[in-house]
Amino acid sequence: MSTDVSGMIECRPGARIWGEDDEDAIWQEAIDLFLLNTGNAYDALACLFGVRNSFGFRPLAEERGLPDDASDCVRQQFHAGGGGEDNWGTTWISWAELTSVDWDETNLSGSLSRRAVAGEGTHWAPVWDVMRTLAGLHGPEHVRLVVWFY
Repeated sequence: MSTDVSGMIECRPGARIWGEDDEDAIWQEAIDLFLLNTGNAYDALACLFGVRNSFGFRPLAEERGLPDDASDCVRQQFHAGGGGEDNWGTTWISWAELTSVDWDETNLSGSLSRRAVAGEGTHWAPVWDVMRTLAGLHGPEHVRLVVWFY
């Protein structure tokens, strides 16, 4: 049985303008991962999220759950797909975290680097491009990727 990823990039534009504690500084949907064609390469899913990690990567963001302050659109999409009953491995990672990653770090065997499986030259490049652009507008700590698996 295959494992597929679903999710969305979110941003919090009001936080940069009015401050993080302002009532209008809420997370908003930016783009569905489906539109960015990430594929389901298991080595990338292992590297990024610890899913199907027979590759021996130290995952960047494993099993953090759905953010408490997730956008309404992310919550609706998550629950429309079965919520916690049918989805698993739910997690998130911010652009600020992604920019601090050592992309040359390898898996336990030293045969695969993060860059090779999930870096700029992979199917994940469009995701990183969108997140980078939004971070330039709203700040890296106000852009995140929320994912779940089915």
